[in-house]
Amino acid sequence: MTEVDQHANLPANEGALGDPVVIGVRTGMFGATTGHDTTGYGGLVTPIVLPGASPRPYGGYFDEVADALAARLGQQGYAAAIEKVVVDRGEMTLVVRREHIVQVMQTLRDDPALRFEMCLGVSGVHYPGEAGRELHAAYPLLSITHGSRRLRVEVTCPDADPHIPSVVSVYPANTWHERETWDMFGIIFDGHPALTRILMPDDWPGHPQRKDYPLGGIPVEYKGATVPPPDQRRSYS
Repeated sequence: MTEVDQHANLPANEGALGDPVVIGVRTGMFGATTGHDTTGYGGLVTPIVLPGASPRPYGGYFDEVADALAARLGQQGYAAAIEKVVVDRGEMTLVVRREHIVQVMQTLRDDPALRFEMCLGVSGVHYPGEAGRELHAAYPLLSITHGSRRLRVEVTCPDADPHIPSVVSVYPANTWHERETWDMFGIIFDGHPALTRILMPDDWPGHPQRKDYPLGGIPVEYKGATVPPPDQRRSYS
């Protein structure tokens, strides 16, 4: 079988295979930008880096998974659906273009050479500095048929258009996890049967696990002084 060309259709900021993707820079100890630095760490500059696409061979059973998926989708279908493959810290991630997520999930579940019968939910991630890809949804998969093989599927969408197709039609138990990811991060899972909040009240403003969500809080009196809410305190970084 011809190996899939992993150089095709890489994002513009991806660079060569294996190169990390820098999505921002953190300054100071914790990345705060206001107030007076009393720690001496204000000069720290740390890049915010995500792992880049991995070259073949991936190692272990990862090549078998990629080849089986390419065989079922076809080379053109695979190149259209899979944005990149990342092997990092012993884990394989398929970054799937959102319009293909249901088809890819159906194939991963049903193809005899793949058989990832279990989807263990979906988790949201917010990267404000990754322009056009600020919101990520990550799905951990498990194959019982093939000896507990594990795979991670990831989909991205922009803040300006936070829509990803629901995979509840393929993995029905994901209904709860998609509701939580919508509640906490604001990702809208199109086609979900009842996409309502699951943790916060229905009228709660915003999505609390986004990095741009205010900390809030109330002033606290302490020995004659008032401690302001967390997002109004002086920065120490």
